Amino acid sequence: MSAALIIALSIVVVGLVLYVHHRLTDGNSASDDVPQQEQPLAEAVEEEVECCGQHAVCERDSLLAAVSDKIVYYDDEDLDVYAGRDPDSYSDSETEQFRDVLLTLLPDDIAGWARSIQLRGIALPAEVRDELIMMISEARASRNHA
Repeated sequence: MSAALIIALSIVVVGLVLYVHHRLTDGNSASDDVPQQEQPLAEAVEEEVECCGQHAVCERDSLLAAVSDKIVYYDDEDLDVYAGRDPDSYSDSETEQFRDVLLTLLPDDIAGWARSIQLRGIALPAEVRDELIMMISEARASRNHA
């Protein structure tokens, strides 16, 4: 019982931190008040429609599986055991496996890793998915403002 309470509290805290970060960095728009439905990872981050997928830079940053159907491994072959698994069923240690891989990626490899995970049929745990989306959005924003 206490483990479930700790997990629930951790999720709430992470959610609040992400919400506050989002509000502080993106401003107060009307779309912030609308709850997002669970959507594919590619759609969750596709804010910039200018990318046609025909250029090396666009392809590197795109999360669309249609851009490239080539699976690239980032020393994460052990994650293949999670293919087809429900993202809500991961234990804390399994979630940490995903987080460890994500946090050791080079910034330019993050979008490619996300695309590779999609192509391999692996659903990310919700917390890691949120962190991934935030990292990709921040990387795109810093490149666009640089």
